[in-house]
Amino acid sequence: MFSAKNFPRGRVCGVLFPLLAGLGLSACNESAAPPSAAAALTASQDDMVLIPAGPFVMGSDKTDDSGKQDEYGLVKPLYLDEHPQRTVELPAYWIDKYEVTHRQYRGFVLARKIPEPFEWSQNGYNLHEDRLRATDLKSLRWIATEYFKLDIDTRRSGRAELLRLMLADQQAKDVLPVTGVTWFEANRYCHWVGKRLPSEAEWEKAARGSDGREFPWGNDWDAGLANTGDNEDWDEGMAPVGHYEKNRSPYGVYDMAGNAWEWVADWYKPYPGSDYFVAEAFGEKNRVIRGGGGGMGHYALSEFFRSAMRGFAVPDSKNTDVGFRCARDAEAAP
Repeated sequence: MFSAKNFPRGRVCGVLFPLLAGLGLSACNESAAPPSAAAALTASQDDMVLIPAGPFVMGSDKTDDSGKQDEYGLVKPLYLDEHPQRTVELPAYWIDKYEVTHRQYRGFVLARKIPEPFEWSQNGYNLHEDRLRATDLKSLRWIATEYFKLDIDTRRSGRAELLRLMLADQQAKDVLPVTGVTWFEANRYCHWVGKRLPSEAEWEKAARGSDGREFPWGNDWDAGLANTGDNEDWDEGMAPVGHYEKNRSPYGVYDMAGNAWEWVADWYKPYPGSDYFVAEAFGEKNRVIRGGGGGMGHYALSEFFRSAMRGFAVPDSKNTDVGFRCARDAEAAP
């Protein structure tokens, strides 16, 4: 697959030291009032786009004539799993305009008492505001340095300044795409809000439109239009959802190139009529991921961000650059 390192697996309560005991989310502490699924659905229902029924071009017949696989030492051949290009007819459906954010997923964590993404326990995002306000100044200074990584001399900072900066940091993270979740967790979240993961075909149509374009914005590559990980130093490699205004598909769906790879519903299998087959990858063992990730860094080749590009990952893996968005049948109008 094309993605960054895996997170450690297992239940992490965000408490690596005794000092932080009791400060985490209700996956480990039940003091917070969890939002309901209905409330979460109401909050997100305006951020869906209706994709009309009709045909679109799926896949490609491209070949790696310039030898980029060898040039960049890629294990997975370029383009071959996209073969053959074909026309696919889909009924109308809804898809999220943006990738699911930390804030949205946090409601799920609180309501279902499930483990939060591991990274939250390392960057302070899982710490309750009320508990932070009740923490003594010495401990706040330590938390601000070790977890929030505030770029100030915390030894000279008072409680008010530290709290303001830490809460502002959490608010900035609210609108980042959630990553470090398994396919199963992404699937459960979508069902919790009355939705589902999009199929691979639904994802690609929402990205390409009906004209078979290479990228959501058109056929010409421009690294400045998306978070490829090679253009700006975003916190944890992710940009706020919707930040790149021109990284918008013909239907108005954002961030379908770069930022986070996205889980889709399908197993990674060859397309109908394909003569390309890789026994160790294909089958009901890997799920498809789409979109290319901001963690690509200097490996940010334009090929990774094409709308027909297919990646894959083991469904129980947790990756720093893999998130998701949800979809819904058109009959279940938002």
